[in-house]
Amino acid sequence: MAINSVKNITKKRFLNIIFEIVFIIFLTIFASLSQTMTTSKVVYLPQGSVGEIISYLAKLNFKVDGFDKYILVLMGYPQSGWIDIGTTTLSKFDFLYKLTTAKAAMRDITLIPGETTAYFFYDIAKKFGLDYNELMRNYLANSPIKEGFLVPETYKIPVGISEAHLVYYLINVSKKQHESLSQKIFGQWDERRWYEFIIVASVIQKEAANTSEMPIVSSVIYNRLKIGMKLQMDGTLNYDLYSHEKITPQRIAKDNTRYNTYKYAGLPPNAVCNVSFDAIKAAIFPKKTNYLYFVRDKSTGAHIFSSTYEAHIKAIDRSNKAK
Repeated sequence: MAINSVKNITKKRFLNIIFEIVFIIFLTIFASLSQTMTTSKVVYLPQGSVGEIISYLAKLNFKVDGFDKYILVLMGYPQSGWIDIGTTTLSKFDFLYKLTTAKAAMRDITLIPGETTAYFFYDIAKKFGLDYNELMRNYLANSPIKEGFLVPETYKIPVGISEAHLVYYLINVSKKQHESLSQKIFGQWDERRWYEFIIVASVIQKEAANTSEMPIVSSVIYNRLKIGMKLQMDGTLNYDLYSHEKITPQRIAKDNTRYNTYKYAGLPPNAVCNVSFDAIKAAIFPKKTNYLYFVRDKSTGAHIFSSTYEAHIKAIDRSNKAK
């Protein structure tokens, strides 16, 4: 009997210890899920496992940890895409629950090839009621290059998104596409080399009348650089918020930045716009020509390319007569 009593007491103590442990875990979970979180009204979730989603949110400074992935699994699998949180302050439990149930109202924004980041954000700020300066500050703080990194396409953007979250999303999507194209062409991702091609591609994008001209315009750029001849191209002066400004002799005379390829030899210091993949491919694979000049044919809108200055002058005369 004494032995059985000891066994019963030991069993009760063991059960009490288990109960206390479970109770402490429960209190810990309850305290964690009850803590207040600060968030943007909409949150983007990438496709991936629950653990990958939690890691992604942690990198964005959300107050989540490895244990929260188990809570999410119990609630249901998180949706990918834009999630409408609806408020900027809520409990962690409500936040995690929203990730599995809510979707955001979407609007389209389109970045066209040849548009500058500054002008793109200026337009977005007006349409979405966002702060232009905050958009630019976040972009410059997170983009690997000053200009030309965003991939031109139509993006679906949720109503209520913050400046920081929008910029992070655009940069993240663009980076994946740049890396993918680089891998297809070169079999590797060499950032420095790729960004040098983007500078050339941006000049091509501004100057070429159409996609088929791009490799030819590319050849003119490289041919001029090779012999130390100034590019003297209007498109390099359409940088930043000057994107849609007509380039006049007066503008050329007063602009003393390195973007002015009439005054300075070589390429501009940065890309002058965001570029299509066709322009990047043209920068990597220029057509082999002896062309050094081109002028727009006013009758067709395309360009007439020439190898000598004399031929170029004749092309200008033909173009003016066709006006």
